[in-house]
Amino acid sequence: MLRNTLLSLRDVAVTAGPFLLLGLLLLALAYWILEPTPPRRVTLATGVEQGAYAEFGRRYAALLKEHGITVELRTTQGAAENMALLQDPDSGVDIGFAQGGGTATTGDDLVSLGSMFYEPVWLFYRQDSVRRLLGPRTAAPGSAARLDPGHRAAGALPAAPRLTSLAQLAGWRLNVGAPGSGVPPLMERLLEANRVKPESVTLSRLPLTPAVVDLLDGRLDAIVIASAPESQMVQMLLRTPGIALANLVQSEAYARRFPFMSHVVLPRGVADLAADIPPRDIHLIAPTATLVARKSLHPALMQLFVQAAQQVHGQAGWFQRRGEFPNPVNTERPIAAEAQRFYKDGPPWLQRYLPFWLANLFDRMWIALLAIIAVLLPLSRIVPPLYEFRIRSRVFRWYAQLRAVEEASGERPADELLRELEDIEARVGRVHIPLAYADELYALRSHIQLVRRRLQEGRHAMPTSTGEPLPRPAAP
Repeated sequence: MLRNTLLSLRDVAVTAGPFLLLGLLLLALAYWILEPTPPRRVTLATGVEQGAYAEFGRRYAALLKEHGITVELRTTQGAAENMALLQDPDSGVDIGFAQGGGTATTGDDLVSLGSMFYEPVWLFYRQDSVRRLLGPRTAAPGSAARLDPGHRAAGALPAAPRLTSLAQLAGWRLNVGAPGSGVPPLMERLLEANRVKPESVTLSRLPLTPAVVDLLDGRLDAIVIASAPESQMVQMLLRTPGIALANLVQSEAYARRFPFMSHVVLPRGVADLAADIPPRDIHLIAPTATLVARKSLHPALMQLFVQAAQQVHGQAGWFQRRGEFPNPVNTERPIAAEAQRFYKDGPPWLQRYLPFWLANLFDRMWIALLAIIAVLLPLSRIVPPLYEFRIRSRVFRWYAQLRAVEEASGERPADELLRELEDIEARVGRVHIPLAYADELYALRSHIQLVRRRLQEGRHAMPTSTGEPLPRPAAP
C-alpha cells in the first residue's frame, strides 16, 4: 500500500512538475521586478545634535528597529545640508528632514512624505540688548501694545521695550545659524521683506551651541533658531533669566505673504505652568517641516516612515492638536504614492494582523499572484489528462508486444512465443498503478491469458512430422 502511495505521488509530481516549475519561474520573475522585500538599512539626514531633527530621528530609528530596519542617523547642520545630500547621488542619504521655504528644484528626483510638524522661528534676544538698542521711546510696529495696561494713563512710564518686529533688528548682532541649516536663506527672505539692509545688521553664522554660548555671554544680541519645541536649546532658553522670546505681532501677515509659513501661538504657561513660562501668549511664524525622500527609496520603507511619523508627530503639542500631523499639505514637492495611500486609507490592512515583512510581501505581490494564477489556471486543465495518460501508458504499452506475439502465431514456434508471453506476464506483474486504474491492469492480464490459450490451442493443432495432428491433452 505504501509503495503504491509513493508511486502515485511520484506520478503526480512528474506530471505536474513542469506546470509547477513554470509557476515558480513566473513568481521569481515577479519577485525580481517588484522587489517586495525592502533593504534592512536606510540613512536619515537629521540636524545638529541638540536640535529637534536629531531628537525625532532617534524616535524614528527606535520605531523602525521594531520591524528589523536599521536607521542610520546622519548628523548635519540642518535642512539646507539635508537637501544637498539628498540631491547628491553619491551621499548615501535616502531620506531627510526639510524646511518649508526651501527651494524645490523641478525634476530633482525627490518626493515628499508629507508635512510633519511646525518649525517655528524662535528669535531669542537679551533683555539688556533690547533696552540698549531700542529704549522706551523707540517706535516700532506694536509699540503701543508694549505699554503695561496699568500704566497707559498720561504721564505713566512706559513698560520695558520688547522685540516685536524683524524691522527692529537694524544695528543688532544677530546669529542666523550655521551654513547648511535652513535658517540663513529663510532669514534673508524675511529681512528683505522688512526692508532691513544686510549691512545694517551684524550677521554671524555660528553653529547652535557656540551661538547660545555667545548669546549668554553678551557677545550676541539675538539668535534665530528654526526648530520644533522639542529642541533642547529652545527648552533651555525659554527658562533662562535675562533671555526673552520675540513676540512677532505681524505673524498673520507673514502667513498671508509666504505660502509655506503659518501663524502659530505659543500659549501662556505651556512651557512651565507653575512658573508661568511664557508669561503671555507669543505669536510666532512657523514653516512646516517635511520628510523628503529619494524616489528610489523602497515603497515599503516610505510606508514605514509615514507610519512612524504618525506615532512621533500625531500627538497634541505646543502648536498643534492631536491628529493634525502628519498631513499632505504645504509640502512644495509631490507626495509619494505610498504616502498618498497612507493619508487616504491608513496603514495597509494586512499589517493589522500580520508581521510587517509578511504583510508587505503579500501587499506587493498579490497583483502578480493573481496574474500568475490567471495564466496558469487554463494550463492546469491539462494536468489531469496528462496524469491519466501517464498511468494508462504503463498498461497500454504492453498491448503492442502482446499483439506482436499473437500475430506471430503460426509463423514462429509456439513454444518460443509462449516463453515470450511468460516474460511479458512476469514483467506486467511488476507494474504498479493506483487502485483507480487497477481494472486496466487486470484487463491486460486477462488478455495475456487469452493469447496464451490461443497459442496453446494452436500448438496442439500443429501436424507432426508424419503429417498427423498432435493429440489433444486429455480432459482432467
